[in-house]
Amino acid sequence: MKRLAVFLLPALAWAAIWPENFGAFHRVSAQAAALTEPALWEEFGFQAGETARYASAGAKFTGTAWRLQDPTGALAAFEWQRPADAKPSSLAKLAVQTAKGVLLVHGNYLFAFDGYQPQVSEVAAVIENLPNLDDSPLPVLPSYLPSGNLVANSERYILGPAALAKFEPGVPPSTAAFHLGAEAQMGTFHTAAGDMRLAIFNYPTPQIARQQVQEFQKLPSAMAKRSGPLVAVVLSPPDRDAAERLLAQIRYQAAVTLSERVPTRRDNIGNLIINAFILIGILLAFSAVAGITMGGLRVLLRRGGKGVEEDPMILLHLEDR
Repeated sequence: MKRLAVFLLPALAWAAIWPENFGAFHRVSAQAAALTEPALWEEFGFQAGETARYASAGAKFTGTAWRLQDPTGALAAFEWQRPADAKPSSLAKLAVQTAKGVLLVHGNYLFAFDGYQPQVSEVAAVIENLPNLDDSPLPVLPSYLPSGNLVANSERYILGPAALAKFEPGVPPSTAAFHLGAEAQMGTFHTAAGDMRLAIFNYPTPQIARQQVQEFQKLPSAMAKRSGPLVAVVLSPPDRDAAERLLAQIRYQAAVTLSERVPTRRDNIGNLIINAFILIGILLAFSAVAGITMGGLRVLLRRGGKGVEEDPMILLHLEDR
């Protein structure tokens, strides 16, 4: 039953994502996005997808959108779908372009344009009405991957056994221990002796990483290093010295964020004193107006004969007691 659900996933998860009009183009058709490897998409948190075809004055292009569970899943799908010859694009933080089109990420959405390179305003018109948008921050794990000698577009984000089997089959799922909350970022690096792959696994705590690095070191021809909650692994390196230098660049730096209270004008003692005097002035003005009003009313009552000339004096006669 689960296997059947995986293969039915593209047909069941179809959401209206693409608008009727895209710039000068008009949508001519729309259908569910095809998933070539459903198990991998499911691991990335695939929720819905749509492919739309647009046409305008003889020009045409195809747009495909995938909605993932969160931005991490969108990042993983982006690195997987990114062409090897892609160049960076300014359309988004995660965006590349080729001679044929554009691939970009916005929140938990992955967009692919085939046959057209859109403008920023055109993309903005689509993303402002996206359903179930998750715009939470991207994971910081990719930032620990060294940039020197990194093969362009070789990065792959790993969220589970399916991605591990596709991108780094030399590591058994039991060693990666995804059930402990592991995620991994890998990339390929150039060396004089040949290319080698580096995978960085991130665990919830340094204690778990300390436990798992011992499992990685048991793999044949594996070189592994722990730094904080990170475990960096190079399998069967063509040059062990180059692998050692690469592993030495993995240094975990904890980022401590303090939840500090932001001071406001009410915390300024000068403003407090000024506000106190303003309140006193308001009370004095109110008292003066009330006194004048009551006095004037009594005068009017006396002149109209409705009041008494003098208020009677109350005598207690204490001497008679």
